[in-house]
Amino acid sequence: MTSAEVNDTASITDSSLCRHGPSPGQPVQRTSIAAVSDAALLSVRVRVPAKINLYLGVGDVREDGFHEIVTIFHAVDLADEVLARVAGGLSVSVQGDEAHRVPEDSRNLAWKAAAMLAQRCELPPQAAIEITKSIPVGGGMAGGSADAAAALIACAQLWDTGSSRAELGELAGELGSDVAFGLTGGTALGTGRGEVLSPVMTVGTFHWALALADAEISAAAAYRELDRLRDEQLVASVNEPAVPELMLEALRSGDATLLAEHMHNDLEPAAISLMPELQATLDAGWAAGALTGIVSGSGPTCAFLAPTGPAAAEIAAALAASGTCHSTKITTGPVVGARVMR
Repeated sequence: MTSAEVNDTASITDSSLCRHGPSPGQPVQRTSIAAVSDAALLSVRVRVPAKINLYLGVGDVREDGFHEIVTIFHAVDLADEVLARVAGGLSVSVQGDEAHRVPEDSRNLAWKAAAMLAQRCELPPQAAIEITKSIPVGGGMAGGSADAAAALIACAQLWDTGSSRAELGELAGELGSDVAFGLTGGTALGTGRGEVLSPVMTVGTFHWALALADAEISAAAAYRELDRLRDEQLVASVNEPAVPELMLEALRSGDATLLAEHMHNDLEPAAISLMPELQATLDAGWAAGALTGIVSGSGPTCAFLAPTGPAAAEIAAALAASGTCHSTKITTGPVVGARVMR
């Protein structure tokens, strides 16, 4: 059966993020998904995009252990699919690209998202979550965070919680720094630890060739390495990263050449330090005619901006032939965030 998207303006009567939540003084009504009416949804499928960090400025470590960052998120048309089905308990299964590298238990961020939503709505966590991977695992493109965002939307609709996108965004911010962007997509300025988002006007479509590695770099490892490089004065320190105004102008203009001039990633030296072969990948992309190349987020995926779609395909082919990466993909952006598939 078909399904409608989660209503962004759904009315929420209390802070439970759930229309099933009790009114003050009333007992909690725990509704079992298995016991709802035949008219209820039996499954919800959500498509959620990967992200590229067009810009990532990293500041000092905060008191809470996170780094203060300023970043420009850019959603691209490389997507995972997350299907949530009615079930007697909570489970996660994963298929697709590099599925064997993704946990299928409570370590999975999609599992955590579903469990958190159920807890806040005072519902039993009853969903079988099936993830089909296309976003690189551990590749700096927020694949796990994207799956968590999709799980929030899928379970909110499956369980009929009535949660708005804004309220799901609050949960997303608690789950991880990149999860909230999975809900919104497009292009956005991220501040704080990345969870505070402001939409960025972007004109036109940008074309990308992606070089994927056969290993991963955890975000925690990349930030630790950046701290080490800064402590040893091997790279410059930044106390408070600034908003990249010239990049915002480039995005508003839709000029890919201008955008290329202002792309930057403070984590790139750390990623290259942890995986030195990434420098050869970047060199191969530039030699193939990319306007610029950058390590995406914590890496190791490298993103190359191309002037056109055919040029992106040529760059990807040259990267594949160079032997400097495991595989390549071409994609475009920006695209919308997590959406229910009809």
